[in-house]
Amino acid sequence: MRRIRTFLVFASFGQFGTPPASASAPTPEAFVSYSIEFSSFPDFAGNNSSPNKFSNNLLSNLGKLTGTKPHIRVGGNTQDYALYNASLETAINGTYNLKRSADYPTTIFIGPSYFESYSTWPDTKFTHGFNLGLEGNNSAGWETLLDTVPLACKALSNGRLLMWEYGNEPDLYSTSSQGPVRLPSWHESEYVAQWLNGTRAIKAQLQKYCPDMVSNDTYGYMAPSFAGTNNHLKPLLTWQEGLDQDRNIKLISSHNYIGGATQPGVTLQGTLMNHTSTVHSISSQINESNYLAYTGIPFILGETNSLYNEGAPSLSNSFGAALWGLDFNLWCASVGIRRVHMHQGTDYRYASWQPILTSKTTIGTKPPYYGNIAVAAMLGKLTAGAVRIANLPLESEFEAAYAAYVDEKLARIAVINMRAYNYTVNGTSSVLNPVKRPSQEYSFEVPEGSEVEVKRLYANGSDAISGITWDGWSYNWELDHGKPIKLHNVTVGECLRAQGGMLNLTVEDSTAVILNF
Repeated sequence: MRRIRTFLVFASFGQFGTPPASASAPTPEAFVSYSIEFSSFPDFAGNNSSPNKFSNNLLSNLGKLTGTKPHIRVGGNTQDYALYNASLETAINGTYNLKRSADYPTTIFIGPSYFESYSTWPDTKFTHGFNLGLEGNNSAGWETLLDTVPLACKALSNGRLLMWEYGNEPDLYSTSSQGPVRLPSWHESEYVAQWLNGTRAIKAQLQKYCPDMVSNDTYGYMAPSFAGTNNHLKPLLTWQEGLDQDRNIKLISSHNYIGGATQPGVTLQGTLMNHTSTVHSISSQINESNYLAYTGIPFILGETNSLYNEGAPSLSNSFGAALWGLDFNLWCASVGIRRVHMHQGTDYRYASWQPILTSKTTIGTKPPYYGNIAVAAMLGKLTAGAVRIANLPLESEFEAAYAAYVDEKLARIAVINMRAYNYTVNGTSSVLNPVKRPSQEYSFEVPEGSEVEVKRLYANGSDAISGITWDGWSYNWELDHGKPIKLHNVTVGECLRAQGGMLNLTVEDSTAVILNF
């Protein structure tokens, strides 16, 4: 092992274990959550006769680490294409228009059995997305709203409902590359009027069909679910126009993608495995969150992932994307984002897992899921104590570090070394054409004699798409349908002891480590 650079990163914690002033407020439960494309939900969840146990196993793994299974937002672009057909015998009938999108159907009908998918994952809470794109200016869309509220509320009874969502990225309705559904004159006051009209109709239907879901404890929305802060509609202006005049918004939701799948200049090292890029990508959302702090409403990322347009092959589905996801989620937690819903869909390149076999993609656990697992391990049991996250600034944009405090005491440190190390060189495996893997040295100031447990997020390289482990565990489909399996060919059980008040740690390039105190 060749160490190309050694430097000290002093995490000087003052009175050992007490969090710095920059640490976040306590992190809410289910911080690690998912957004699932509306048209893909039946694939991910299955139905009553054939529940998708693979998906549920992966969700349960995360729940065991954090104390709560991930919350699931069912939505995305296709929620605004879906119309209801009461006579449809299948859950969904979708037609692809390749000129609009090759990744999901844009003409969609759902039937009554669509809502069975909400019953297949025990102990899981959901947000259901209603169609505002067509409901705002289309009679069939409006009828769909009125017809599906009773189905959705009954499917989400018995504690399954988290909240509702009305419309996906309405700030892009007049400019969408998949086809505008509003005129160029679309503006904030018009959006707010339509949103209020629709949400009041939803509440009226709930009062009629599910009256127990209209109390303050059970009725509410995530909104405005804009694609960003710099599009045709401005989120802050919607608040000024009275978006929350009915006082029913429970979560302020914004969407974020660090770049585009076909955007010029996007690379693994320069875009994803790059802490500076991550910090910049959500800076406007942090500003928005700070501006709206007076509302007292939690601010979340209701939909996010690496690269919009469903991710890029060899980037979004690589181990480098898992390292990006670890850095991205921990940075969000450290700056006060209250929950992160990682978006995915069937055949999506950035998906954490592929739920079914298709002609395009094999069923399986994908590299980003391992990043999700590492985030959950770093946060720990959010239901058992107050977990605060602090960023530990490092000198290179290709690395990041964080500290987790539980009930005001230091519990864990994460170090993410995002310097690219490729498993393949010119298409040849580095096993056959070995290139020595560099590593970095980190030193942390801790009390003398401190002993910590070391857990590593590892793959053969940043470009690997298989062979990934977390502390020697595999969650692959082919081993036990996503249940954790301990591998015997991975070294685990590593411990470090402080010497001279310093804890010295070696982290190989394109790997991450979590220290448990």
